Amino acid sequence: MYMNAMVMEKPGQPLVHRSLPVPQPGPGEVLIRVKACGVCRTDLHIVDNELDQPKLPLIPGHEIVGVVAKTGEAVTELATGDRVGVGWLGHTCQNCDFCSQNHENLCAAARFTGYQIDGGYAEYSVAEARYCFPIPDCYSDTEAAPLLCAGLIGFRTLRLAGPCETVGIYGFGAAAHIVAQIARYEGKRVYAFTRPGDRIAQDFAMSLGAEWAGDSSQTPPVELDSALIFAPAGELVPVALSRLRKGGTVVCGGIHMSDIPSFSYDLLWHERSVCSVANLTRRDGRDFFQIAPRVPVRTSVTPYSLQEANAALADLRAGNLSGAAVLNI
Repeated sequence: MYMNAMVMEKPGQPLVHRSLPVPQPGPGEVLIRVKACGVCRTDLHIVDNELDQPKLPLIPGHEIVGVVAKTGEAVTELATGDRVGVGWLGHTCQNCDFCSQNHENLCAAARFTGYQIDGGYAEYSVAEARYCFPIPDCYSDTEAAPLLCAGLIGFRTLRLAGPCETVGIYGFGAAAHIVAQIARYEGKRVYAFTRPGDRIAQDFAMSLGAEWAGDSSQTPPVELDSALIFAPAGELVPVALSRLRKGGTVVCGGIHMSDIPSFSYDLLWHERSVCSVANLTRRDGRDFFQIAPRVPVRTSVTPYSLQEANAALADLRAGNLSGAAVLNI
């Protein structure tokens, strides 16, 4: 039995369409018939060779929504026909200090979907059952796909910001449009920062409840308690620090960022801080999928076919999307 897949055979080159044998689940794994897979900026970093340790050849994609088609040995928590989602974190050792202290996202033996594990740009994908999430019934497959990374990483980024009233969001794409809804649900005031002159993104942010939207170089009308950076631009770190009140936090929510330029210590003084988000945990997933239907989080999605994966990546690279791109498989 064969399946269609879009494959990265060489970093920096377009994905190629291949007909491949359907993979089989091993012990503790499930075979998923993929219904939809989000196109994430991390996929773009992998394809563009900005993350340099992928398995090759590789099927990208880590925002997978599908149905369990077959279970491997010793799988008890899932059954054939269950609808599940699969995100970035695909495996950990379960034994190290990080794993035992609920910081499995920092496990040295971690492996990641669509990076070291073949992902969802295909008709079938294999995943460890313990890293699959049940998807709330209120979301269609296409609507749910961006929740598996943009949603989860955005949620973790907001949590690492700590208690806050005013939140600045830099880079108003897939993650930002989801986390803005959660922040507003929690009573926070949202200020959106976009590429210079991007009125479409600014209007989109305002439609989601932002009190103000402007260029990343502009000064918002209030000091910020926290700033969440989703754009992979290191130069935004000192800019965001300059917008913080005393004791504020800048959280870098991406897996890849360009170098952060040197900046005056005055920007960090008064107990301001900068931290990063590394991956996610299953607890993040459980917590997020409880809150998302209550908000309710709504995803803005541009659909593509599986064979249009390169076009979706190109649109993401060019900044042509409002919200998220999703491959309908």
